[in-house]
Amino acid sequence: MAVRHQLIKRPPADVWAVLADGSRYADWVVGTYKSHPVDDAWPALGSKIEYLVRLGPWQASGHTVVRRHEPPLRLELEAFSGPLGTARIAVEINPWGEDTLVVVDEHPLTGPGGSLHNGAVDALIQLRHRSMLRRLADVVEGLPRGARTAHA
Repeated sequence: MAVRHQLIKRPPADVWAVLADGSRYADWVVGTYKSHPVDDAWPALGSKIEYLVRLGPWQASGHTVVRRHEPPLRLELEAFSGPLGTARIAVEINPWGEDTLVVVDEHPLTGPGGSLHNGAVDALIQLRHRSMLRRLADVVEGLPRGARTAHA
């Protein structure tokens, strides 16, 4: 299981505003090139966003479904990556004084990722999370305090 945290210098409502905007997913999720909510319900339980992933000349589409929605403190997602399988991604938003401690917990569920899951896979996920959480902090901290994004 790959768990990583990041202190974001904004209150939880500001972090939630970015998580609740499915059109901003590509701004902070590493590897995602473009994203858009499938409907206006994101991030309601069962709602979905679609995205493109690029790796060099390779491009693939995927989608993510909300499996648990507890605003403004918890969002759990299931990412579907075609033949690679699925992964569970839990994002906890914890008040930390005037700031927010964000904890991400991800692990493969199905497909090759699920059956080959080991310490080396977790190490790669940790590297991705380090960058992803830094990008999330940059996006949130770059907004004016209390700002709401397009879908928040």
